[in-house]
Amino acid sequence: MQTSERINFPHCRLNPLTREWVLVSPHRAGRPWLGQVEDTPAEDLPPYDPTCTLCPGNERVGGTRNPGYNGTFVFENDFAALLPNPGAKRPAPSPSPLFLTQPTPGLCRVICFSPRHDLSLPELSPAAVEAVVQTWTEQTRDLGGRDFVNYVQVFENKGAIMGASNPHPHSQVWATACLPNEPAKESASQSDYLREHERCLLCDYMSEEIKRGERIVAANDYFNALVPFWAVWPFEILLIARRHAASLLDLNPDEAAALADILRRVTARYDNLFEISFPYSMGFHQSPTDGRPHPEWHLHAHFYPPLLRAAHDVYGDRIINRETVRHLAQSYHPYEALWANYLRTNHWLQRHEQRHQYRDSAKLNDKLLGG
Repeated sequence: MQTSERINFPHCRLNPLTREWVLVSPHRAGRPWLGQVEDTPAEDLPPYDPTCTLCPGNERVGGTRNPGYNGTFVFENDFAALLPNPGAKRPAPSPSPLFLTQPTPGLCRVICFSPRHDLSLPELSPAAVEAVVQTWTEQTRDLGGRDFVNYVQVFENKGAIMGASNPHPHSQVWATACLPNEPAKESASQSDYLREHERCLLCDYMSEEIKRGERIVAANDYFNALVPFWAVWPFEILLIARRHAASLLDLNPDEAAALADILRRVTARYDNLFEISFPYSMGFHQSPTDGRPHPEWHLHAHFYPPLLRAAHDVYGDRIINRETVRHLAQSYHPYEALWANYLRTNHWLQRHEQRHQYRDSAKLNDKLLGG
């Protein structure tokens, strides 16, 4: 029987986490492509930037000076989107149900990955990325233990196009009294699925993806990274814990190390795609911290690259269309070369360094041999 992913005409796919339908038009991948693939120069960031407000020892806005940190560094966001006490006085009731407001207490923190201004996740050492995972876990425990905090959102916006105001590699953690919209949808879907099937939604989904073996991008003993069946964004990634763990707090030391490993591998492949420091938005979705049991919740993370619109504005002449990324691996397409880059596991900067070393050694041999 023909499965929907083999169909070469327009169809819709259900996202079971949000219960929203996604239009897929694989036949449009045959459109004429006039783009040009050319090298994009890498960002030339220094290891330390004296003007950077996140580098060690530098002054932030407001006069606070960063300590001379050597690992991760956490501080309260100087321009927090949420405040622990947004106002003792509640807003006056609106006379119209169309203009409702309510106070939303919360906390916002910034997590610098390392003192290095120039190293993003795939370029850090395994131990350094494990320290980042440990810091995310500690922040989830600390903030989630506050009485007014019902959800802890760990996320990273990498690159100016994704809203990062500073190139120094960092992530954020927001602790909120309310459940954000997307986790709220996922919470309802996972609860209903557990009640109806007496099984976990993402456990079942991951089991099916492992059987098919068609969309898995990277895997280790404890995590799978795959392109979801319902992907909207080209090169979208869903990262799922193999064991039924509800949050970062439930990971044992081996699983935390494996999470660091899979993060390095996924982000390295993103960088390999266009041989640049690739922008994305990444967020962990984990169980609420409202003090109630949540057997329905399964820890996962979403990676969204900024490629819904033509990438021409961002990556020169490299244009990506909206079809699901799996089509790139299935049939001939002008982006097959990019897909090959994506599947490489070692970071593209290492390959460039090795290439230059090879060229230098070749020149030296020619000189020694009188060439």
